Amino acid sequence: MNNLEFLNQLILETEFDQQTKSCISKFVNVLLQQGYSRYTLYKKIKVISKLGRWLQRKHLSVKDLDEAVVKKFIFYLKKKNCLQLGNWATLKKLINFLQQEKIIAAPVVKPVDSEIEIIQNNFSNFLKKERSLSQSTVDRHLPTIRLFLVERFGKKKIHLDKLLPTDISGFILRHAHTASTSANQSMTTALRSFFLFLYQCGQISTNLAASVPFASRWRHVTIPKFLKPQQVKHILETCNRKTAMGRRNYAILLLLSRLGLRAGEIANMELEDINWESGEIMVKGKSKREQKLPLPYDVGKAIAAYIRYSRPRCTCRKVFIRMKAPIHGFSDSVNVCIIVRQSLKDAGIETEFKGAHLFRHTLATNMLSGGATIKEIGQILGHQLPAATEIYAKVDLGALFAIVQPWPGGKL
Repeated sequence: MNNLEFLNQLILETEFDQQTKSCISKFVNVLLQQGYSRYTLYKKIKVISKLGRWLQRKHLSVKDLDEAVVKKFIFYLKKKNCLQLGNWATLKKLINFLQQEKIIAAPVVKPVDSEIEIIQNNFSNFLKKERSLSQSTVDRHLPTIRLFLVERFGKKKIHLDKLLPTDISGFILRHAHTASTSANQSMTTALRSFFLFLYQCGQISTNLAASVPFASRWRHVTIPKFLKPQQVKHILETCNRKTAMGRRNYAILLLLSRLGLRAGEIANMELEDINWESGEIMVKGKSKREQKLPLPYDVGKAIAAYIRYSRPRCTCRKVFIRMKAPIHGFSDSVNVCIIVRQSLKDAGIETEFKGAHLFRHTLATNMLSGGATIKEIGQILGHQLPAATEIYAKVDLGALFAIVQPWPGGKL
């Protein structure tokens, strides 16, 4: 008996009508395609079977299922001390699938009626369409705007034309002393963007963005953290390329170390972004900017080996795929950062900074020591402004010693 036949036999034993059993069978087949093991699927069917018996005792049918009903069932399992890890995720997936199959009704989307929600939605659309900001950046801005409007207007009707510079300074003074320098920078940036949006839309007659102070932050205070060339070599050699995960991680580490890509650029890379004939790779950077970079031979060879021998079969077009179920592409840059952190640990390298940017800084530092100009480094790293690359001048200690002046009255 193969996996699907075995699982279907379990489904036939559940307390559901024939139509629902057929739907659950399709659901399990989808999970099977996502790479879940037979044992994991067995556990998922068991909790679904328990749900069926519980519904019968409560005189409910599968058509009564929604998130609220599932929460009650989860509470029942917890009370009986038989709640297992993954039960909630399984049932939530089941509800979504039943909604797609129209076995149960989809949740009614609550209309946006709050003034603040309407303003936030309009501001969000402005940032994405006019400023080409990513969803993650937009999500960082919105809480600040909501808090500002709530504190200024409370439950009263919002009159944006009544806003004054003192409202802005008062808000910043109330919150700045409890936040870090980077959080204050983020707060003032969000406010400045918001008032510029209101001014351009004609909702305020004066551009209050000019009233938002800049959070003080000294540029180039620190030196970029970077690895030595032998450390990078050791990390790459530590990757176990005999395993599927090792081949994937090796390709990712080469993209980081040879091309200095950002973690998000690797996570979002798609199969169509690689032009094998011309030996180029399309990098989709910040603000939807696209840049073509040459694909080094060793990087291309590593990616090709991963795609050919180790990449799980799935419909996702992203290059890098999870190795464990559910099988799908990397959701964000965090997946890449986890690989970097684990690779540093496996190589026995201790460093203060363990993010993916460590390789980006390392590449820039090595290019500088090899004679590359700041402009050339900026082009490879995809920097729009020269100021973003200037910080690497600090790591060229040889050049700095050549121009240093002796300390008056003593030796340096």
